[in-house]
Amino acid sequence: MKFVVFSGGVGGAKFADGIVRAVGGENLTVIVNVGDDFELYGMPISPDIDTVVYTLAGVANPTTGWGLEGETWNNFERLVALDAKPWFRLGDKDLATHLLRTQQRRSGATLSHTTQDLARRLGVTARVLPITDDRLRTMVETDNGMLEFQDYFVRHQCEPKVRGLTFIGSEEARPNGAAVAAIEEADCIVFGPSNPFLSLEPMLAMPIVKDALFSASAPIIAVTPIIAGEAVKGPAAKLMRELNLDPSAVTVAKHYSDVINGFVLDSQDAHLKAEIEAMGIGVHVTDTLMRDRDDRARLACEVVNFADALRPNKLGGCKIV
Repeated sequence: MKFVVFSGGVGGAKFADGIVRAVGGENLTVIVNVGDDFELYGMPISPDIDTVVYTLAGVANPTTGWGLEGETWNNFERLVALDAKPWFRLGDKDLATHLLRTQQRRSGATLSHTTQDLARRLGVTARVLPITDDRLRTMVETDNGMLEFQDYFVRHQCEPKVRGLTFIGSEEARPNGAAVAAIEEADCIVFGPSNPFLSLEPMLAMPIVKDALFSASAPIIAVTPIIAGEAVKGPAAKLMRELNLDPSAVTVAKHYSDVINGFVLDSQDAHLKAEIEAMGIGVHVTDTLMRDRDDRARLACEVVNFADALRPNKLGGCKIV
């Protein structure tokens, strides 16, 4: 079976790692958001891509979910000492990734090339693809004015009230051809438990990507990032409230309802199952919280079997690898 996972940062990356353990990395393509990308000290930074690659390589910081395990902060602390007022934390080991990417990009390499090269160097067996090599940027309209995503998320710690979202380049950016082909050839497509509005919507806002999903023959399943009205990680629930949306798994299912066939609901929200099924969406109820790698693999295996149940022709279940 060929699997595609749409991912933002930590939640989607953990789920993708579970899929690798469930079906093997050679069967997985992870399509990653680039709306969070920005430039810092002249270096192109791709936070979601790096989180996915580090997680699949088994070197991500297990406490934060982002960055590298065993990181040190000498460079950051030196910037503080120089009164440079740094606001985005780049660790010493992480800096090597950004230096390498900067060198390659200045030599003419695409983001897709630098991503696959980093994954290869770190021994990642899954294919990791940015949704586009073109400019796609998430802008957050707030009470403090229009902010670039990292300004909102890191510099302002998600504190400003959100009024709306704009995805610059979504209409013009060309999607990664390999990503579109993966969608067309997939046996199962999963929207990982990433923020639906900040992490996945920038990709779904691209017309060619949405058309490819509409035409896909594979079941499309979304894994909830909301449990009992709160986000597992990040500002999803706060954002939903500020956009006058009920912070619930039902709202997430409704947001994806034009493209998904299945929805994975947390056991704590089992009472919402019928409401989601009334949208014509199949529902699987389970413990969706990924506390460790075994949880990731268990959840991924359940999603694989759920996808198979949604298919007219069964392809077989999964085993933990």
